[in-house]
Amino acid sequence: MASTMEIAAMERKAEENRQLRIRLEQLKKERNAIILAHYYQRDEIQEVADFRGDSFLLAQKAASTDADVIVFCGVHFMAESAKILAPDKIVLMPDERAGCPMADMVNPAGLRALKAKHPNARVVTYINSSAEVKAETDICCTSSNAVKVVNSVDSDEVIWCPDKNLGHYVSQHTDKKMIIWEGYCNTHDMLTVRDVVEMKQRHPNALFVCHPECRPEVVAMADFVGSTTGIIKYCRESDHDEFIVGTEDGTGYQLRKDSPHKKFHFASKFLVCPNMKVNTLKKVVRALETMQPQIHVRPEVAEKARLALERMLQVS
Repeated sequence: MASTMEIAAMERKAEENRQLRIRLEQLKKERNAIILAHYYQRDEIQEVADFRGDSFLLAQKAASTDADVIVFCGVHFMAESAKILAPDKIVLMPDERAGCPMADMVNPAGLRALKAKHPNARVVTYINSSAEVKAETDICCTSSNAVKVVNSVDSDEVIWCPDKNLGHYVSQHTDKKMIIWEGYCNTHDMLTVRDVVEMKQRHPNALFVCHPECRPEVVAMADFVGSTTGIIKYCRESDHDEFIVGTEDGTGYQLRKDSPHKKFHFASKFLVCPNMKVNTLKKVVRALETMQPQIHVRPEVAEKARLALERMLQVS
């Protein structure tokens, strides 16, 4: 049982969050702002979001919103993509330190060198990448449409970056030659076969669902493989009532919201993206109060990167 001090602290926190939500609603009206939140965000942010989604769904929403201000609760490349697709909007990020290690594993110079070695290849870049890398790209993709995008390009040879695990998964679903960059997601790549085996032993009736950013040997164990949105949809529509989940633990908010009667066990306690979790409700409110930090992309970079993102949206 919680102590009296612990109960008092929880009550203070609840009251603070209530006041922050009231202030947030005021600011949204004043600024004509919309809150976009990735599924990996803290529960307190997903609760107040106007729209929750994965990278692809949030990109679509950013491109179509009539709001004047987009508060993007995710990591830096996502906010950049929103600014590229909605250049006339103000795009705010609650904490600009929220980066993506995978996106940092590929750079424009390295990608240009690889393109020079394979002049007939088309470049397909995962949306988890910087604007500068997108500007060197023929078409972007997300985990939900990666196979479709790769199969859509007019070349038998594809340079894929930066996620080698997702690239391996796509290579199993295409006849195209894949030249795969050696990047990975620090969080998903951490999940091991041993982790899954141990969870299956503890929960023998559970289905294992996982993200294709996981290692190939882990993906091979899954009953279902899909993007974050795909996993959520599968679990919601499945007749099964117990799942072992192989993706970032923030997904639990939407899983529990959609299927409160079902059981969800995350495959490892380490499936937590620290970059996603730096955003807080207090920082969201502060961003709208100060209208900072704002995301900017150099026009010459944004113009090229926009083409790659728009091609992705057209294919999908």
